Amino acid sequence: MEGVEERGGANRPPRRGKSPRRRREGKKSHRRSNGPSAQEQAGNDQRAEEHEASETPAALEETSESSPKRLDRCRRAHFLHGPYPTTHFGPKACILPNPTSVMHIQDPASQRLTWSKPPLNVLVIRKVRDEGLLEPFKELCRFLVEEKHLMVYVEKKVVDDVALTADETFSSIRKQLCTFREGFDDISDCVDLIICLGGDGTLLYASSLFQGSVPPVMAFHLGSLGFLTPFKFESYKTEVDKVFEGNAAIVLRSRLKVKVVKGLFQRREQLFKPEGNGTGPPNHISTEAGKITLQLQVLNEVVVDRGPSSYLSNVDLYLDGRLITSVQGDGVIVSTPTGSTAYAAAAGASMIHPNVPAIMVTPICPHSLSFRPIVVPAGVELMITLSPDARNTAWVSFDGRKRQEIQHGDSIKITTSCYPVPSLCCHDLVYDWFDSLAQCLHWNVRKKQTRLTDGSDSSDTEN
Repeated sequence: MEGVEERGGANRPPRRGKSPRRRREGKKSHRRSNGPSAQEQAGNDQRAEEHEASETPAALEETSESSPKRLDRCRRAHFLHGPYPTTHFGPKACILPNPTSVMHIQDPASQRLTWSKPPLNVLVIRKVRDEGLLEPFKELCRFLVEEKHLMVYVEKKVVDDVALTADETFSSIRKQLCTFREGFDDISDCVDLIICLGGDGTLLYASSLFQGSVPPVMAFHLGSLGFLTPFKFESYKTEVDKVFEGNAAIVLRSRLKVKVVKGLFQRREQLFKPEGNGTGPPNHISTEAGKITLQLQVLNEVVVDRGPSSYLSNVDLYLDGRLITSVQGDGVIVSTPTGSTAYAAAAGASMIHPNVPAIMVTPICPHSLSFRPIVVPAGVELMITLSPDARNTAWVSFDGRKRQEIQHGDSIKITTSCYPVPSLCCHDLVYDWFDSLAQCLHWNVRKKQTRLTDGSDSSDTEN
């Protein structure tokens, strides 16, 4: 079958099976009818456990989308990928019931992948401009097409590689590949599984292709660092078969939902007039609607820096509409737990396990000795704007891409996305992460001390 360039083309392959979106809609009515209410959760612990087990992130997201009145009453609702706090404290104290809460109980060790139907469509992402990946790519595609009988999607520029087109033995497989072009073809509802061949950049690229729900990602270590790619290609057939069988360990890597708003009018105002020594409540920001020019899902980090200017950058950081601080230095990094081991770690931040629901704020070379990196809850909304007295503009990039200039009146709004990246684990989400720390970053790797021999240190002997 000939590859297609566009989803609307005549050569588009027939879609087999229901899309992830249709499967979610099919389950929505069942969950709404059987799931207990928030009032029952606050009043009965047993019902709370049933509620937490039945309310999945997809169902919660759809409920919020299909209930505009609920959204009007609730300013923000996000899935935090973390444990639900206990609702009772002692014999009489409890948390006020919140029907709009979307926090979800999930033991990280119990996060396992399952298939409602066998996967039929697989997206293969290969690191471009790397000739060493040509043979693994052909071997994997041949296995998926001939042995597994799957529909394989590949980016058009990968299929059009001169070295690939010159191989006549691969021509029959090449003709059966379904091609797409980034920015032109939407494959978000056609792919059941993503397989990455390369380094960490391939997983970041896969995340950028899916701005909504992301299929499970299986990443093979064929790049330089490979912190996010736990699988070895030598045993790819066995590993792929295990994933297709289901019950594979998976880690939900949270993403950041980012909006760039141009021409946003800003006005700082205090709720009350300062009294006494001139101190008053913290500043709040009131805004008038601007134009959203960019909206992205970011897996690693959002970086705001001074760009080519020789001046220090000067930006204001807001948290839930409240001015927290002004950042003066080379810039600031807002990262996910997955991104904490990337640029943020190089800037001196702590490394956070991807299952921790958090957002990390890390200054870049701050002009203050006391400005340390901080971690805030995943449910908050951060906003970054240029300070009124900033001498120059700032620049922003998203996972190292789509770099653009930020001027006075513009703002960057950041919060936790409802669409994480489900990354498959080779062993489990604890072993894989610490193994990557040791193997890729050489975390706590040092020469061992020699063992003391008996009587070698008289100070340690008993009198």
